[in-house]
Amino acid sequence: MAADETKSDGAKSEQGLGSKAPDFIKARRMLHLSWQVAVFAIGLAVVVAGIILLPLPGPGWVVIFGGMAIWATEFVWAQLVLRWTKRKVTEAAQRALDPKVRRRNIILTTIALVIIAVLLGIYLWKFGIVMPWKIKDQ
Repeated sequence: MAADETKSDGAKSEQGLGSKAPDFIKARRMLHLSWQVAVFAIGLAVVVAGIILLPLPGPGWVVIFGGMAIWATEFVWAQLVLRWTKRKVTEAAQRALDPKVRRRNIILTTIALVIIAVLLGIYLWKFGIVMPWKIKDQ
């Protein structure tokens, strides 16, 4: 049975979990341990870079999940976290396709855009196209 196939009772197969290191590395304990330390360090560096990118303009979450994918090549816990995340993202995408949810999101977006347009109109009516840092005290 393939790693992503489901069993007849609906449970995911546990095959495919574990180290993806080449066999010659897994055959030598110290080399495998060194491999795991290196994979962990590289994955940690990528995850930390993603965390730094979260408040900055950049793909923070994508980088974090990239680091998790690096960890998942070697660690079962990371593989399970990625499976859980994939399942939750798929469920959220299916919910977002629900017509009621789409209608609600369109209505909320329209209301937000109208509020922003009204506030922008009030600002332009009161101050014109003068930037806030050039407004003189009156």
